[in-house]
Amino acid sequence: MSVAENFRRIRDELNDKIILVAVTKNHGVEAMREAIDEGAIDIGENRVQEAAGKFKTLDRQVTRHLIGHLQTNKVKQAVKLFDLIHSVDSQHLAAALDKAAAASGKVQEILIQVNPAREVQKSGVLLEDLDGLIKFVDAAENLRLRGLMMIAPNFPNVEDCRPLFRQMKKLFDELKSAREGFDFLSMGMTHDYKIAVAEGANVVRVGTAIFGERI
Repeated sequence: MSVAENFRRIRDELNDKIILVAVTKNHGVEAMREAIDEGAIDIGENRVQEAAGKFKTLDRQVTRHLIGHLQTNKVKQAVKLFDLIHSVDSQHLAAALDKAAAASGKVQEILIQVNPAREVQKSGVLLEDLDGLIKFVDAAENLRLRGLMMIAPNFPNVEDCRPLFRQMKKLFDELKSAREGFDFLSMGMTHDYKIAVAEGANVVRVGTAIFGERI
């Protein structure tokens, strides 16, 4: 199936309230355009440098999502490139983003990446440190917290992700009840997005199922 057919098939599976981020890591501008011309309005990139090169020639209006780990030396460029940064996981990174956003005259919208499974190989704030990070972001004049993000473990049995997705939805609902503009729960990728949606995700990040295997 073509990129356009893949995108349309997945889009048709989801209700209109769910944001489908088409993740274009290691795929070229032509593939991006094919998805966009089929209706993709949210594009996700993992790497700032790769995104910068592609966005220069994309010539399409989309919402740009940074979903990959962000190093502080790429913060200035990320603020210029992206509408929503999903992967804020420390006060150090939040402070750098706030400073860069202020210099750019921008309020940067972000999600906090949470690591409920405590995977040492993954980024994400631990649950016991989440309140402190939220308070830090709330005090930052040039950051706006829009929700939470999680990358589930790559379990052999994908159903094992379900309790973590459910835990994240409960946490999201608790925070949302007391906050304005706290709207996005970003979780679920190609192998697990259906379970994530069933458990309450309203943003899914799908690459391989749309664009094929990464080059």
